[in-house]
Amino acid sequence: MRRLLRGPDTPGHSPTPHDAQTRERLADAFRRARGNVVRAQQLLIEDNGLSVPYSTLTRWVRDAELRPAPRRAGEYHFGPGSEMQHDTSPHRVQIDGKAITAHCTALLLAYSRRLFFQYYPRVTRFEVKHFLLEACCYMDGSAPICVIDNTSVIVAGGSGANAVIAPEIAAFAATLGFVFRAHEVGHPDRKGRIERPFSYIERNFLPGRQFNDFDDLNRQALGWCRDVANRKPKAVLGNIAPEAAYLIEKPHLQQLPRVLPPVYDLLERTVDLYGYVSIDTNRYSVPEKFVGKSVTVYKYPAEIRILRREAEIAKHPRLVGQRDVRHTLPGHHPTPVRVSRGPLLEEQLLKGHHPSLDRYAAALKQRAPNRGLRALRRLLELKRTYPSGPFLAAIEEAMRFGLFDLGRLETLILKHVAGDFFNLDPEADDDA
Repeated sequence: MRRLLRGPDTPGHSPTPHDAQTRERLADAFRRARGNVVRAQQLLIEDNGLSVPYSTLTRWVRDAELRPAPRRAGEYHFGPGSEMQHDTSPHRVQIDGKAITAHCTALLLAYSRRLFFQYYPRVTRFEVKHFLLEACCYMDGSAPICVIDNTSVIVAGGSGANAVIAPEIAAFAATLGFVFRAHEVGHPDRKGRIERPFSYIERNFLPGRQFNDFDDLNRQALGWCRDVANRKPKAVLGNIAPEAAYLIEKPHLQQLPRVLPPVYDLLERTVDLYGYVSIDTNRYSVPEKFVGKSVTVYKYPAEIRILRREAEIAKHPRLVGQRDVRHTLPGHHPTPVRVSRGPLLEEQLLKGHHPSLDRYAAALKQRAPNRGLRALRRLLELKRTYPSGPFLAAIEEAMRFGLFDLGRLETLILKHVAGDFFNLDPEADDDA
């Protein structure tokens, strides 16, 4: 009644969208705002001075059919043990006081909505196989179908119904009793039951929690699944918890094989000059006698085994969530010990004959390279070649002048030899 009493010309009353000019302005603002009604409301005020309440503006948009009408949503129904759904999502996580991006990998039973998730620093086919094995063990069985998106980690080519699953992933899934089925591109609702828990994990599990490493993070994630997520009653389940619904679904799940498939990567590496092999940017030690040789590496989820000709030569804990880190086992790279060598044979042969010779040999050894081996050997040769008297006299003279050139020392020895053994007196020559 108030709207009718005010009338269309009352100041402050927003015009109706039935006139062509208003419809044209509305369509132009909606187009420029790229379908955002809030921004379209601002453009109408800025450009035309047309102030329209938000609720009225949304009604105008519907009346003008500027936005397509919502389509009826479908609903999927799953029987016990008929299907499970798998997906991944990146989350910001506090590990050891640092915020990092970790990949949350989750699997859910479509009927009971029982949830299992773990975190990995990255997601490759190795991590996918490890997660699938852990998830099926947690569920104590598997459904025959696992619905996924078209991720290239699992899908080798194609999409949707034409998706080709990577052979190693398909073979691994077959040993656990299920096959993968990718939904069509643009239809994520097909696995909507695994999509919703990611928001729940981000808002309930992660806030206020600190983790020491990925092992601690996954231990807490497992406890949260067991004590919180799977014990919370859900309205869609008739106000019963997923754990209670799981008791109904459990008899319909396929049993796991008695011997579970191992998860490992087989790698070939060459030991570098520092005695390490590199795996995922981290380096693991090998006994130094294998430097430069090829080895076989088995990468398991929790450890690294290194073999040489089928014999294990090293076993390391696998470094997860770390980069460019070395892990060295005791005994692989012992610290070199300098062996104290005794005196040289030449030094022993020169010692003890005369104090001047001992001092000269010690000084010569300090000044000569390579422990003075060549110099001492030459000095010993001079001692054996020339008479003792001239040799020691030359040694004392060389010590007095700091002369350690053995060529000049030999010249001094020859001068003393000439004076002792030959008569070089000129007067004696004239008398003769």
